[in-house]
Amino acid sequence: MTAAFTPLGPFGMEITGASGDQLVRREAADRCQDLLAEHGVVIYRELDIGDDDLVAFTRLLGEPEVAKTSEHRHPEIDTITLDPSKTNATLAGYRRGNFHWHIDGATIEVPQKATLLTAREVDPAGGDTEFASTFLAYQALPEAEKARLDGLTVVHSFAAAQLRANPDPSDEERAAWERVPSRTHPLVWTRGNGRKSLLVGATAGEVVELPGDEGRALLERLLEWATQPRFVLRHQWRRGDLVIWDNTGMLHRALPFEPTSRRLMHRTTLVGEEAVA
Repeated sequence: MTAAFTPLGPFGMEITGASGDQLVRREAADRCQDLLAEHGVVIYRELDIGDDDLVAFTRLLGEPEVAKTSEHRHPEIDTITLDPSKTNATLAGYRRGNFHWHIDGATIEVPQKATLLTAREVDPAGGDTEFASTFLAYQALPEAEKARLDGLTVVHSFAAAQLRANPDPSDEERAAWERVPSRTHPLVWTRGNGRKSLLVGATAGEVVELPGDEGRALLERLLEWATQPRFVLRHQWRRGDLVIWDNTGMLHRALPFEPTSRRLMHRTTLVGEEAVA
């Protein structure tokens, strides 16, 4: 079957008729890289890519990160689920933070370049994923606002993200969150080609150059701006879908589903590239 390519709105590219083994080729990876650079999100519908091929394809796209969990035989693969039969309770609790707008890897030295997520099991009652393009959100800002944001830096922390999901933590929970180091990143993320996006979301806790309340208000205003419907794409999962997105140009969140849901995702990520000063 010949693959069909369908541009989505307000951004994104959907591909149907492809198979997992077809991706594990240099030309397929190069095509994906081009589509990702142009569209921000690339969706391969019902691809049914196996885990071995998922890792191989990830390696063709760049250098994979080592997964944060050890729940899979491939060290590059994270398993994403709330199902207590498939993950431990602590990880399931942390993953409830995925219901809030965020980027992956905001608390590491350089956030991941891209994320690959494939659906092993889906929940027909929920669990869609939404993407918000902070490329488009930045482009739409008034020039005076862009000038104001230039040079600002933001502290991203695991604690800030978890407080959104669990606003009344125990002392033990808060202490565990605080053990994860925070990181400071530019508010405006600039690539080598000059393209700019906003690095906001659940992990963004304070602006280094502004008083506390003023910085938090700015971050909340920018998050609200970036997640307007005109900048958002909603993906309804089918089993076997593979979705790839530019991690520092897209916020994403899972829409709520029950903790007992069978929803199961396998994820790989690519080592990031530093922003241009």
